[in-house]
Amino acid sequence: MVYPIYVIGHPVLRKKAANIDRDYSGLNDLVSDIFETMYRSDGIGLAAPQIGKSIRIFVVDGTPIADDEPELEDFRHVFINAEIIERSGEVVPMTEGCLSIPKLHEEVNRESFIRINYYDENWIWHEDVFEGYKARIIQHEYDHLDGILFTDKVSPIRKRLLKTKLAALGKGKFDVHYKTILPGGKSR
Repeated sequence: MVYPIYVIGHPVLRKKAANIDRDYSGLNDLVSDIFETMYRSDGIGLAAPQIGKSIRIFVVDGTPIADDEPELEDFRHVFINAEIIERSGEVVPMTEGCLSIPKLHEEVNRESFIRINYYDENWIWHEDVFEGYKARIIQHEYDHLDGILFTDKVSPIRKRLLKTKLAALGKGKFDVHYKTILPGGKSR
């Protein structure tokens, strides 16, 4: 099933998502649906809040951009109840975008190294280390679980300059090929 993507301004994107337990109803189908929704939307990561579910699940798959970023070959993971326990390394600026903030790209500073605890889709516990582009993708999706959007991390001056654009996006002034849900609940 392909879900619509919730757009900036919708309250679900600002809520702190809840942990789930291993008996969460329909978990396998939901994980599959999140991946399918991400692929249909041309994303490389997608968090459950972006499809209107305020739970701590996100998926990543860097394979579609592995030609440009070879380290992302076979970088496909499910993160359930994730907790980043360390962020360190060089702080690196890079342009980011988000399916929930259509057609907008801004430079964001992120640490180049993370250590993260999480369950995978088979409910196996992991403590892993990720660096570089992998760490960036994970941090971006992880932020969604805490109600943080990448635009929250841009410089104060950029935030002020983006205010009008972000308001327009929340009103549906964008054109994308995937279905979306606007802040008032209207589907487009």
